[in-house]
Amino acid sequence: MMRAAYYDDQGPAHEVLHVGDVPVPEPGPGEVRIRVAVSGVHVGDVGKRRGYWGSTMPYPRVIPHGDGAGTIDAVGAGVAPARVGKRVWVYLAQSYRPFGTAAEYAVVPAGHAVVLPAEVDLDQGAVLGIPGITGHRAVFASGPVDGRTVLVTGPLGGVGRAALAVARRGGANVIAGVRHAEQVDETLAAGAHHVVKLWEGDVAGQIRAVAPEGVDRIAEIDLARNLDLDIEVLKVGGVIATYATSDSKAPVSYWPLAFKNITVQYLSNDDFPEEANEAAAADLTAALAAGDLRYPIAARYPLDRIADAQDATEEAGAAGRVVVDL
Repeated sequence: MMRAAYYDDQGPAHEVLHVGDVPVPEPGPGEVRIRVAVSGVHVGDVGKRRGYWGSTMPYPRVIPHGDGAGTIDAVGAGVAPARVGKRVWVYLAQSYRPFGTAAEYAVVPAGHAVVLPAEVDLDQGAVLGIPGITGHRAVFASGPVDGRTVLVTGPLGGVGRAALAVARRGGANVIAGVRHAEQVDETLAAGAHHVVKLWEGDVAGQIRAVAPEGVDRIAEIDLARNLDLDIEVLKVGGVIATYATSDSKAPVSYWPLAFKNITVQYLSNDDFPEEANEAAAADLTAALAAGDLRYPIAARYPLDRIADAQDATEEAGAAGRVVVDL
């Protein structure tokens, strides 16, 4: 048996989350089992548990959390035995599967357990998966960015930090929009070449000052709030890759988008093409190893306080990520 957190019904964290003993999972063909050291908490995990965005509960019991890090301790048929003992970071552990990383052991497809370089600590690997791969997809879904200009909104969130790092490493001219003066230096340190102040003056003018011909791509945290600005600063044929919005019912400005031939990509991490996940995993691991991507840890909790950890995740925002120690 192993210790794990789980819920049998959707609802508030302190009402539905429980911690107890459950059977240790066994890896099937093409799978590996990880002895989890750190489980990362993401707002998507909270959303699944709360039933946000119309999500339902397709399994009678769920062990939450898609991200984590630890050591492979067993492999299934078709997986090289040499993988046992490797430190790894894990992604999509609870995507279309009932049991994630909020447990002492987790089983995932072998490709979703990525070797973690020795110089990278387990916390960084544990919080990378969902936001990191989403940030990578927001930058590269339309191809390489070498020589292009990329605007990242929400640059200090989990997705935004990854987008900054991989866009810069990919050769882009990276602009970030921040909403508070105290975020400027941190955003530059995280990889932006230029920072625009979204609370001050002519924001489009600020962007045009560093990108006179306009922006090629935007990694967008809030489509409803920023769409008019995005349309104004994008080049003809530009791309908005959006992964969140403050208003899911907000109307779309059809003709302004059409007149500039703008593509809007709506991103949801559970369903990216597998080759995109693999490319993101490689690039993100390299960014961690080089020190170009780092996540501040805002709070950490033991497994017995997973309800507090999930509640804290909804409040953390740009302050950093929340982790659970196993």
